[in-house]
Amino acid sequence: MLSRAVRPAARAGAQALRPTAAAPSMTASASANYATLREIEDRLKSIRNIEKITKTMKIVASTKLTRAQRAMTESRSYGQTSNQVFDEAETKVTDAEGKKQLLVICSSDKGLCGGIHSGLSRATRKLFNEPNANYDLVIVGEKCKAQLSRSSPKSIKLSFSNFGKDIPTFADASAIADQVTLIANSGDYAGVKIMYNKFVNAQSYEPTIIDAFSAEAIAASPNFSNFEVDDSILGNLQEYALANGLFWALAEGHACEQSARRNAMDNASKNAGDMINRFQILFNRTRQAVITGELVEIITGAAASEE
Repeated sequence: MLSRAVRPAARAGAQALRPTAAAPSMTASASANYATLREIEDRLKSIRNIEKITKTMKIVASTKLTRAQRAMTESRSYGQTSNQVFDEAETKVTDAEGKKQLLVICSSDKGLCGGIHSGLSRATRKLFNEPNANYDLVIVGEKCKAQLSRSSPKSIKLSFSNFGKDIPTFADASAIADQVTLIANSGDYAGVKIMYNKFVNAQSYEPTIIDAFSAEAIAASPNFSNFEVDDSILGNLQEYALANGLFWALAEGHACEQSARRNAMDNASKNAGDMINRFQILFNRTRQAVITGELVEIITGAAASEE
């Protein structure tokens, strides 16, 4: 036990020792601030790298979009010519009870292009929810296949991959049409429909369906006899019209994909720029706080040494 005379001196000594004891805690705080500065600096570096990548992808997509639009314009002449023939022949889809419709969905294997593939999947699910809907699916591209495999796995009869890496060609469409024709001519299907993304403009697109008529529907057309087509080549005409429609759908879908990817990368670059600005402000404020803390420590130490 300390005597009453010693206690005031002990208090004074404790007060004198307080600045010295507080110094380690200030040093620990400064170390924590330095760590925070390093973390912010690393985050800024990673965001700047992401911004460089998205800007580069935007430039690449813009370059590919020009070529894709040119190919889309050329492919439309194929599909529109077939449609003009069937319009003049007044061809209609045959209503066969108990038979399904074969739906060909034209997507791609690549992502980073917004919700362009999700739009096709939503449109497909909407078709399945309609009354008396009876469809089997042929899917071009891994993206829609992965999405529709969760909702309608039993309806997928055939799928294609490694298409759409470059501008689609008529040879690609013919290869797909050969396999689709084998399934469609099995006798279980009343007709074939093709779903693709229609290019409205550089900012918008919409899922669209075109009919690929069966040989029976073409032969039953009221005005088809005006074209003087032999019945022996009717199957070839049907397969050629299907290839035309697929070529049109693939080329237009490819243009939509490049447009959507350019828009997505543009938005990503803008978001990265906003994040860089916010983190730069945070970095400056944190650095200023560290400098201020160090100055406080220096002044406190100088004041304590003078005493």
